[in-house]
Amino acid sequence: MKVLVHNDEPKRWQEALAARLPEAEIFTSAAPAAKRREADYLAAWKPPASLLSELVALKGIVNLGAGVDALLNNPELPAGVPIVKLRDAGMAEPIGDYVRYGLLHFQRDFDRYRRQQHAREWREHTMCDKADWPVGVLGLGAIGARVATMIAADGFPVHGWCRSPKRLDDITCHHGDNGLEALLSQVKSLVLLLPDTPVTRHIINARTLALLPEGASLINPGRGTLIDEAALLDALGASTVEGRLRGAVLDAFPEEPLPETSPLWSHPRVWITPHMAGPTPLEVALDQVVSALRAFEAGEPLETVDPGAGY
Repeated sequence: MKVLVHNDEPKRWQEALAARLPEAEIFTSAAPAAKRREADYLAAWKPPASLLSELVALKGIVNLGAGVDALLNNPELPAGVPIVKLRDAGMAEPIGDYVRYGLLHFQRDFDRYRRQQHAREWREHTMCDKADWPVGVLGLGAIGARVATMIAADGFPVHGWCRSPKRLDDITCHHGDNGLEALLSQVKSLVLLLPDTPVTRHIINARTLALLPEGASLINPGRGTLIDEAALLDALGASTVEGRLRGAVLDAFPEEPLPETSPLWSHPRVWITPHMAGPTPLEVALDQVVSALRAFEAGEPLETVDPGAGY
């Protein structure tokens, strides 16, 4: 078994995989082209088209993250090669903490207190109880379901949405177009944890933003393509006049790094982080990667990505 590794820490992953798979030959994308072409399997995060075009003997791909949009949209992705992605792999906990921060930021009025600090204004706001702060979570996959459960345990009423019916303890689940509208109409904070697919792109647009109650907030640790940026800016309002949307905490963007010219950088009711909400813990992810590679090699069944669905 010959495994090619490509990500931001290829040497670290090469060494870790070699220790766990002594029977395999593990090399990185820095290897000579002739060696790269021998790869049976690719374990990678956002491999370039130039690399994929070389890999003519691949039997399988392990995507080193939960989002597969960059891989599926790569023009050199080999047709018919099965893809396995990481499912949670330790990412849900830090993403849940990121969402918790965003919720408390708005529920406890930290955004307003920050603006008051700049204005040297001493004024206390009446606290809204968590029980009176309904939260919507769009996307109830492995990560979304875990995050929804975490914030429900914190005392927030949680509404979850996905394309097909689902049941989760302590979560009010919705599905389909009607379910999405019902959810949006009653939540004070909306959390986006959907995959990037043709169906979900710009799911947050002028129409859906208008369904949110006045003063709602948005938290996106998911995919940048879920949001129509022009509609978001319009809902946020001008820098000095608050729009119908109170604020947004954003970790993902259609183009990354976020261009310096983006108006999001300077908007006073937008908080930007550099796609750091859910780092992939190496040791936890290794279990899934090793298991997938061994299953590929043994011809065992695997839960693979559906390119048509986008996840």
